[in-house]
Amino acid sequence: MVESDSMKRWQFWLGLLISIVFLYLALRGIDFSKVWVSLTTAQYLWLLPGIAVYFVAVWVRAWRWHYLIRPLKKVPTRRMFPIVTIGYMGNNIYPARAGELLRAVVLKKHEGVSISASLATIIVERIFDGVVMLAFVFLNLPELAGLNKDSGFVGNIQELSLWGAAAFIGALLVFLLAAMFPQVTERVVNVLIDRLVPLRWRENIRTFTNRFLSGLESLRSPQEALMVFLTSALIWLLETGKYWFVMHAFSFEVSFFTLMLMNGIVNLATTLPSAPGYVGTFDAPGIALLTAYGVPGAIATGYTLVLHMALWVPITALGAYYFTREGLKWGDKIE
Repeated sequence: MVESDSMKRWQFWLGLLISIVFLYLALRGIDFSKVWVSLTTAQYLWLLPGIAVYFVAVWVRAWRWHYLIRPLKKVPTRRMFPIVTIGYMGNNIYPARAGELLRAVVLKKHEGVSISASLATIIVERIFDGVVMLAFVFLNLPELAGLNKDSGFVGNIQELSLWGAAAFIGALLVFLLAAMFPQVTERVVNVLIDRLVPLRWRENIRTFTNRFLSGLESLRSPQEALMVFLTSALIWLLETGKYWFVMHAFSFEVSFFTLMLMNGIVNLATTLPSAPGYVGTFDAPGIALLTAYGVPGAIATGYTLVLHMALWVPITALGAYYFTREGLKWGDKIE
């Protein structure tokens, strides 16, 4: 990925500004002495099974990517797993979700799969993830309607969910139609390229687009799409399991469905630009939701911060290990 320095600076400062705003929303009015008490009295052994179940979810992600890539090349899940962890690491320390492109680059290096085709499968993953996240939210909408509307984002979740559903489901339908009718899609794309793209760029864009469309082959049957959806649901249920285990380290209890809702909301919020590591965009909606469910603000803050670190540190460390084992360097450009 080649970006101008001005574009990178713009992305960095925008993300930093959004993170600062979200951190302010998350931490205003919080008694930090009580947060400290919640942190020092937490039973951190509960993080161990939480981290373990999270890595199972990452392995399932690697299997899902293997499944999506399979029409292009059969790559065993065990070889996908390190690449997926590198992608997590990239998303956690670089801005603008650069880890998605990074793992496409590493896959090309190892398996010769074109970056554009890999990116198509990665976008498909993200669309299915978004649909599952919204399903988690919609399962809890009746209960959500009765919550305290003063709890930050909570009062607007229903409206935001409807807009999010329209966006993700609309994108999913477009990709499914493009996969099921490849010849029609190719003709439409070629017409658009010929009419809208300057002559000197047409062939490069046409080549990129054709390779991109080849990455959608795994969605050409309803059975294949259903398999990807079910796998996505399993991934996010396992991740919610981590939320559940970490909850037991603190002195509060909410239902598994509430944690599914929290998982859905915070992960939808992290699609916004932010500082690397989703600072603020993860924390603010998580704290707001738990507070709306009656969890004291200090405990909700301590739990959300520990959960964020437990989600960030282990996978980033493992991804960094595989990254350095690849012989890559931190200053390398992603191209």
